[in-house]
Amino acid sequence: MDSTPDSHEMNGLTTAMGNGNGDQTPPEEGGRRWLRTNRQINMNHYANKKSAAESMLDIALLMANASQLKAVMEQGPSFGFYVPLIVLISISLALQIAVGVLLIFLVKYDLNNPAKHGKLDFLNNLATGLVFIIVVVNIFVTAFGVQKPSLPEQKT
Repeated sequence: MDSTPDSHEMNGLTTAMGNGNGDQTPPEEGGRRWLRTNRQINMNHYANKKSAAESMLDIALLMANASQLKAVMEQGPSFGFYVPLIVLISISLALQIAVGVLLIFLVKYDLNNPAKHGKLDFLNNLATGLVFIIVVVNIFVTAFGVQKPSLPEQKT
């Protein structure tokens, strides 16, 4: 039983050669294939779709943070965590804008150019690190809370 590993070509296409007889078709499980197409995967197209999805999630979080910033500002400086929340939300917004710009640059680079692989890897790691920081900052924003705690009713 001779099986060859997946092959990755420099043109951004990948094929699975799972049956070991040189046939380019992927192995079937239980007589059925999950997808009926024998298309090769274009790695550039895949990476661009992934970056677009990350950008959409970044936009959703950006809108949520803008809404939180508005709510904190409406509560005013009398709110106990006013300054920390303003700072944390502002940091989150700035980092999200930076990640959005970084993702635009990532989409523009060609994965097929081996000379760009080092730079793309660095930029991808940077984007991942910034997203992690954004998540941590937003955990603190959530922990401090945006809504003013309700005061207990006083009986007269």
